[in-house]
Amino acid sequence: MRSTPPVAVPPAEAATPDANALKPGCDVEKPPAADATSAKPYVIGSLDVLDIRVWNSANLSGMVDVGPDGMISLPLIGQIKADGETQASLMRTIQNKLVATVFECPPPVNVQVVRVNSKKYYIYGGVNRQGEFPLTGEMTVMDAFANCGGFKDFANPKKVYILRGDKRLNFNYREVSHAKNMSQNIKLENGDRIFVPE
Repeated sequence: MRSTPPVAVPPAEAATPDANALKPGCDVEKPPAADATSAKPYVIGSLDVLDIRVWNSANLSGMVDVGPDGMISLPLIGQIKADGETQASLMRTIQNKLVATVFECPPPVNVQVVRVNSKKYYIYGGVNRQGEFPLTGEMTVMDAFANCGGFKDFANPKKVYILRGDKRLNFNYREVSHAKNMSQNIKLENGDRIFVPE
């Protein structure tokens, strides 16, 4: 199984603290509304690696691994569930915890995903670079082929197929690359396995 380099995930918007967490005298600026055309936020998963920064608090900042149970552990706060959260929702949770235990007013918190380990797809067969790849955001089958270094000489790109659980989905690279039968170019899901016959 090949190792994957760190993968940049688009930064999340600044989080707005829960209204219940605000105390008299705490004034927090609201972030701008999300653009309706922006990409769907990344959902954090087990084994991802996060970079959490709390303003002016070096002892609360640093790299954090999401455990197999989906939890992270932070100084002064303890265990927090990260699995299933977006960057923005995890920011709000951390801010609220900090207000409850340490701070009078919610401090600025930033959460970045620096390594995606929880969501993967696989490519096997007649490609130059086989194995495991990180699934970051929305990717199609054609997007996946951009990462495999091209086809081997005896590959048959017309007979590609994707295994998704117990389903087999056919994919003709030649057709899609010529803008034909584009419905084959489906969005990948976690665990999809792409096979290129030789």
